[in-house]
Amino acid sequence: MIRIKNFNVPFNDQSPINDLVAKRLKLPPQHIDEVVIVRKGIDARRYKGAPIYFVYILDVKVNIAENKVLARLKKDKNVEIVITKKADKINCQKSKTSRPIVIGFGPAGMFSALVLAKNGYRPLIFERGSDVDTRHQDIEKFWQGGQLKENSNVQFGEGGAGTFSDGKLTTRINDNKITDVLEAFVEAGAPPEIKYLHKPHIGTDILRIIVKNIREKIKALGGEIFFNSQVTDFIIKDDKICGVEINHKEKFTASDVFLGIGHSARDTYELLYSKGISMEAKPFAIGVRIEHPQDLIDKAQYGEDYKSELLPVADYSLTYNNRQKGRSVYSFCMCPGGQVVAAASELGRVVVNGMSNYKRNSGIANSALLVNVTPDDFGHNVLDGIAFQRHYEEMAYICGGRNYHAPVQTVGDFLKDKVSDDNFLVEPTYKPGVKICNLRECLPDFTTQMLAEALPNFDKKIPGFAGEHVVMTGVEMRSSAPCRIIRNRQTYMSENIKGLYPIGEGAGYAGGIMSAAVDGVNAAYAYIENIIE
Repeated sequence: MIRIKNFNVPFNDQSPINDLVAKRLKLPPQHIDEVVIVRKGIDARRYKGAPIYFVYILDVKVNIAENKVLARLKKDKNVEIVITKKADKINCQKSKTSRPIVIGFGPAGMFSALVLAKNGYRPLIFERGSDVDTRHQDIEKFWQGGQLKENSNVQFGEGGAGTFSDGKLTTRINDNKITDVLEAFVEAGAPPEIKYLHKPHIGTDILRIIVKNIREKIKALGGEIFFNSQVTDFIIKDDKICGVEINHKEKFTASDVFLGIGHSARDTYELLYSKGISMEAKPFAIGVRIEHPQDLIDKAQYGEDYKSELLPVADYSLTYNNRQKGRSVYSFCMCPGGQVVAAASELGRVVVNGMSNYKRNSGIANSALLVNVTPDDFGHNVLDGIAFQRHYEEMAYICGGRNYHAPVQTVGDFLKDKVSDDNFLVEPTYKPGVKICNLRECLPDFTTQMLAEALPNFDKKIPGFAGEHVVMTGVEMRSSAPCRIIRNRQTYMSENIKGLYPIGEGAGYAGGIMSAAVDGVNAAYAYIENIIE
């Protein structure tokens, strides 16, 4: 096939893609047999008055000799023959009599279990939280003012924390397993467009369906999954994993355990530390959620075309650096057309996150604004970062009124260091409710100082971003794990416990749905290939 790169099409040109490709290749339309979209992005930078473009990478099948087409376009660097990479071969050497255990059914655990099941290893999966339907009910009850369930919430349960997020599938990693993960999502019910969009997302409404379908596939392949089943002990002998204890009761024997606990499993981190498993403190971030009318973001990004139904709702990515202080402020998990959600997983603590459905049609844009935190800020002992997180989540709980309402403040009042009224640009979307306060009371000084520096800077990039009545909600704390479970780079196995595979965000080796899923896949392949033996 022929590949066309950097193919710019005005966003409002609705001509059939085959006709556009034929014109690009200087061929009659009848010579185009098939066009496959490999990548589709958007360029809204408007150089010298140019329109907004959709930017494609396309693979084209023609019914004439490809070399003749390329000969005609030999000076065109954006037209070439597709070089197809061969799939990696997996060398299965481990005995199939061994049933590996997977702890956690977030993206890392789910995809490690899927690979194991596909290769005949019939994994046993233990998830501390509930199945996704029960979990959804528990979350909705909590958001309506009900009781927080510590093992069934935005952080814990089938699908992991990513299930109640924007469902972004973007990642900075470069790994050919990304294609496998995307195809697995599509097979489980995701829209096919995720395979080619530059910034693919699924949305929490569709993700809830997908995780159930992946669960059923694993079961059909011989795997078993147990919900409401928390690991309460690791059975270790002679520096080897021998099994796990579940719910302080039942013990399961295994020589291989995949540890996909997620970044909020603080009690499990404490257990791992007490068992002498190699860990280290790592940087993370703290900040707030900021909300705007989606139209404000769309207009800033698209100009006069911002109301066009042909354009997706706009997002943004912002960064501010103070090199003298060694600090940065950056947007994270930007959710177009979404809402701010209560993401607590421990009693007496408040923490927020962002979420949106597939259509992103709430009319409200929200994003985290985060400031980097290092071990120098909280202490270099392994569990010091957890203590730091708990402290500020407790402060947010107190500031919010001790009822899981979240503290909020307008940008104008924050910059003036005062508390006034509820004249918000948009109604805060956080449930069960909010309380006006001074966010400086529940954030470290270095965080508020950096936010105060960054907000005017961001306003220059997106006019109105730091408007007087723009609302911010605190605190955001769960963007990444506060510690890392140290492992071997080749085997994916714990540095000091044979047979233990720390994976995903909870192990400190991923940052989002895709990177966590790929990490789980690679760990499963490392197990199957029996690298260390």
